[in-house]
Amino acid sequence: MKFLDQCKIFLRSGQGGDGCVSFRREKFVEYGGPDGGDGGKGGDIIIECVDGLNTLIDYRYTQHFRAERGHHGMGRNRTGAHGADMVLKVPAGTQVLDDDREHVLADLTEPGQRVVLLRGGDGGKGNAHFKTSTNRAPRKFIPGYPGEEMWVWLRLKLIADAGLVGLPNAGKSTFLNAVSNARAKVGDYPFTTLKPQLGVVRHKSREFVLADIPGLIKGAAEGVGIGDRFLGHIERCRVLLHLVDGTADSPTKAYRTVREELEMYGAGLEDKPEIVALNKIDTLDPAALKRRQSALSRAIGKPVHLVSAASGEGLEPILDKLIESVGRSVVERAEETEWSPL
Repeated sequence: MKFLDQCKIFLRSGQGGDGCVSFRREKFVEYGGPDGGDGGKGGDIIIECVDGLNTLIDYRYTQHFRAERGHHGMGRNRTGAHGADMVLKVPAGTQVLDDDREHVLADLTEPGQRVVLLRGGDGGKGNAHFKTSTNRAPRKFIPGYPGEEMWVWLRLKLIADAGLVGLPNAGKSTFLNAVSNARAKVGDYPFTTLKPQLGVVRHKSREFVLADIPGLIKGAAEGVGIGDRFLGHIERCRVLLHLVDGTADSPTKAYRTVREELEMYGAGLEDKPEIVALNKIDTLDPAALKRRQSALSRAIGKPVHLVSAASGEGLEPILDKLIESVGRSVVERAEETEWSPL
């Protein structure tokens, strides 16, 4: 299935049905009086978050969605049927933004969430509502009220427990394939990964979701290489695993390039817990590896783990650390949202 994380669609809720002008006509009833029914309500536009989806590709080729209009009222005081709602199913992590992409109209993060985005128009009134003691045969009715319409943007931000970041060709896809059930494309050239990938990691009877986003380059936070869209996929991650290519000319410079883009993008990415690992250690001799690890650790002021996604060396400690960080983040978030009486 193709991956699509952003699209623009047109929505219109249903118009209400018209009221009816009708008079009772029955044998032996000389003055039946008005009996026109009301129109039915137009259908709503509903956004529903469902399980089992991880792309917006369904909205790539169908971009106009209209709910059914309400049915007209009928004689014998029969009210028209309501129009059917239009339910749009989206994956967890989908945001609905207005046309200028400045305001978030809805943020769906849990399967089962439903948001009524546009309400259908109310049905009109039939002539039975307008009879009075002086107007026994009214021919007045109210037409159905119009629905609402708007253009909106759908933007998907993948929901994962941990996110992989790093420069292109840092070995992120190889790492994801080595520790999860994912089968991401791997190649010995930059930008092998062109779309975010998700994998479920199972380690020591624990599971968590790991997201691999395409490599970041300088200016990614400003949209270079559509990096701003890639960064959006790790906004919801609890912890970041920063892979640095151990064979790079300057691992410290590579680390700082990615950190600068995270800070420029904002949205709390710079404050997320981060685990730093020097990758591709199987290609370095022990002396050079030790120098690069020490230099990077001194420059960033935190421990640097050693790992080789290709050979599997160092994977166990990294997964232990990820499980610990993800679990700690879950507890902290629960404590922050815990209700306490005043």
